[in-house]
Amino acid sequence: MGLQTKMAWQPEDNGLQQILQLLKESQSPDNATQRNVQQKLEELNKYPDFNNYLIFVLTKLKTEDDPTRSLSGLILKNNVRAHFEKFPSEVTTFIKQECLNNIGDPSPLIRATIGILVTTIVAKGELRNWQELLPSLCNSLDSDDYNVCEGAFGALQKICEDNAEDLDNDSTRPLNILIPKFLQFFKHNSPKIRSHAIACVNQFIISRTQALMVHIDSFIENLFFLAADEDTDVRKNVCRALVMLVEVRMDRLIPQINNIVEYMMCRTQDDDDSVALEACEFWLSLAEQPICKEVLGSHIDRLIPVLVKGMKYSEIDIILLKGDVEEDDMVPDKESDIKPRFHKSKSHTQKHTDGDADGELSDDGYDDDDSLSDWNLRKCSAAALDVLANVFRDDILPVLLPILKETLFHNSWEIKESGILVLGAIAEGCMTGMIPHLPELIPYLISCLGDKKALVRSITCWTLSRYAHWVVGQPHEQYLKPLMEELLKRVLDANKRVQEAACSAFATLEEEACTELVPYLGFILETLVFAFNKYQHKNLLILYDAIGTLADSVGHHLNKQEYVNMLMPPLIEKWNVLKDEDKDLFPLLECLSSVATALQSGFLPYCEPVYRRCVSLVEQTLNQNFRHSYGVLQANQTQPDSVDPPDKDFMIVALDLLSGLAEGLEHHIDSLVANSNILKLLYQCMQDPMPEVRQSSFALLGDLTKACFQHVKPCIGEFMPILAQNLNPEFISVCNNATWSIGEISVKMGLSTNNNNNNNLTGNEMQPYITLVIGPLVDIINRPNTPKTLLENTAITIGRLGLVCPPEVAPMLQQFIRQWCSSLRNIRDNEEKDSAFRGVCQMINVNPGGVIQDFIFFCDAVASWSQPKADLKEMFYKILHGFKNQVGEENWTKFSDQFPQPLRERLAVQYGV
Repeated sequence: MGLQTKMAWQPEDNGLQQILQLLKESQSPDNATQRNVQQKLEELNKYPDFNNYLIFVLTKLKTEDDPTRSLSGLILKNNVRAHFEKFPSEVTTFIKQECLNNIGDPSPLIRATIGILVTTIVAKGELRNWQELLPSLCNSLDSDDYNVCEGAFGALQKICEDNAEDLDNDSTRPLNILIPKFLQFFKHNSPKIRSHAIACVNQFIISRTQALMVHIDSFIENLFFLAADEDTDVRKNVCRALVMLVEVRMDRLIPQINNIVEYMMCRTQDDDDSVALEACEFWLSLAEQPICKEVLGSHIDRLIPVLVKGMKYSEIDIILLKGDVEEDDMVPDKESDIKPRFHKSKSHTQKHTDGDADGELSDDGYDDDDSLSDWNLRKCSAAALDVLANVFRDDILPVLLPILKETLFHNSWEIKESGILVLGAIAEGCMTGMIPHLPELIPYLISCLGDKKALVRSITCWTLSRYAHWVVGQPHEQYLKPLMEELLKRVLDANKRVQEAACSAFATLEEEACTELVPYLGFILETLVFAFNKYQHKNLLILYDAIGTLADSVGHHLNKQEYVNMLMPPLIEKWNVLKDEDKDLFPLLECLSSVATALQSGFLPYCEPVYRRCVSLVEQTLNQNFRHSYGVLQANQTQPDSVDPPDKDFMIVALDLLSGLAEGLEHHIDSLVANSNILKLLYQCMQDPMPEVRQSSFALLGDLTKACFQHVKPCIGEFMPILAQNLNPEFISVCNNATWSIGEISVKMGLSTNNNNNNNLTGNEMQPYITLVIGPLVDIINRPNTPKTLLENTAITIGRLGLVCPPEVAPMLQQFIRQWCSSLRNIRDNEEKDSAFRGVCQMINVNPGGVIQDFIFFCDAVASWSQPKADLKEMFYKILHGFKNQVGEENWTKFSDQFPQPLRERLAVQYGV
């Protein structure tokens, strides 16, 4: 009997015609036809060899046009993504084989489609199960047929982009062969292949892949060889490589650094904008290196003008931005223009740190061109100038000031606009050197707010916001008042971009000016409320932020009947119109949260419906979440994506607004809490797997503890173990809020015990929970690099636990007292600091030995008080004198001689020691 050769799979003509018909239909613009196609595709997926037909059309059916063949491949790619695990093994084998056999199809579109298909199969974990893939592609690179070489490289580039980590971790070490192979092609005669080769190697720079590091010198040498390449893609990839090498192997670039800087300066002015953008990233990367100043010092005077030139709008930017459209405030927004916004969960600080503002602006303002939300050369040049101004400080002003003189007053609006952007970009780094020029520049900028070009008005808003700190520190009549008046006019501008820039700038001014704005509140509110009726959808969301920031900045000064009457009706009207599932609720809820906290009792008339809706939003989300979890278990495995998880942001924002209500209304919230199931819901939220939900839950728990502890108290037994589990500094904000909450609960528990037991603190109700929480808190306070806010919260909570349960906490005194004193010496006098220090005094009375080794730190912390209450001062006095009497006059003198002079004087004056 002769050998039988197994026939390769062949399509039936009828099936093939049906699929071709379907591919033609799917190119139709008609929606109904599209839906019909989707339905047919779902049905065809039930046939095991449907995917064979698709690969056949892609690779074999040369009679069809390229777009139809490519579409067949893309449908197959989607099937691989959704159902690959269910493909029969012979279908999988056939598809893989066809991909490899046709990687060099003469059509670039088909080659690219096969490359995408190969990567999608690899993404399904098939690198391990497709042993012949890499060797086959690697061999194809050596083919004399250009199409085969290019097709294989295209596929390899996609594989390297998507699977760099897997390739690096693969036990067969494929990169030991691939990387030297790629390097050979840097000098290939085809620019497309040169570009593929660099792009492949570039994927392994940031991860410092060993296989690349051993060839790093040869790689860099090859990059230099390609520096002047004619091809834009090659130049772009060379620039990209150099930018990453700055971060990863600066040591290897140093010998050539002057040439590299010259080269990058030249490329930053490349005729091709995409190359110029890649090169411009180099300056951002270099600015982060400690060696930056040394490296750039001799080039900076030539680099600055290059960056300034890049900050001018290009013609294409102006077209995309509709720069010639001056009035568009009546044009409704397209939904696609509105970026998704993310809610920042509430984080509890002890409300006493001396301004932790990092001075960071959102996107540093370089994302002001929303419809161009892509990063572009203008934004990158501005960001580079900003970071370099922070490195060189005022040293760059001799180069910049002449440029500013020329650009700021230029006749061409594009150049004037770029000068105003330059002025904003250097605000942070060169502030000291700019101060002498600001009395002249600020009035000029205020006048530019009235420029006839909308793009000039909008950038001026941003630049002025960068100098808001200086403006607020000057006589108000001179700068703040005119700036505020002009900015508020721009809030009502006829151009939407200007409205947005003015609203954001005004929010920055509010944060800087705080209560300085109180005399102008009526005027400010009039404008903001008027904007409610004027704004289209997108800017309305920014307006909520400006109102929320105003409330945060002026606090209870907002609680005047006339202001409440102006502000609340439009907010409540929006609140009533929005549906529970509308994401516009996020910024509105955030805004109301700030307003409720500021208005305090002024919010009472509005609080019941707001409270009820928030509780309902939390409940709905929890129910949807339960249904989702249950649904996923029940869902037919063929449709794993059919059950959408709920958007937990609704719950987070609602919890934060409830926090705002509790904080603002205090005991007035009592009856609302009593008549709702909020504590039951809170118990569930505190155990949510999502950290942001837990973070907001603990903030609310702390606020409810302060406002109406009688309702929280019965749940403490269930809540405390959950709080203890969340004392995990890996999740800083969650840990911070849990810590703060424990401190608030301990004070209330101590008080309630105290009241019940006639000032006798024994048998404290907090006692059973001390062992749960004190260990983790002591660990946190002793951890290196714990953020300042968490350290302060932890110290205050430890102090408060010691206040209510001194015998339980005092034995550990020695383990935390030094860190405790260091953490709290820098905060202002306030109630929380007061309760914490009382706690430490109680613990020292119980365990004086625990403080002996670190007594100097305790003395320093005591001296940090400006005006302690009389009885607290008395406690300090007793401890200091007790210690002095214990060691004797002579030893005390020796001991206090170690103190810095101001500390010694302060203790002598205040406590007579």
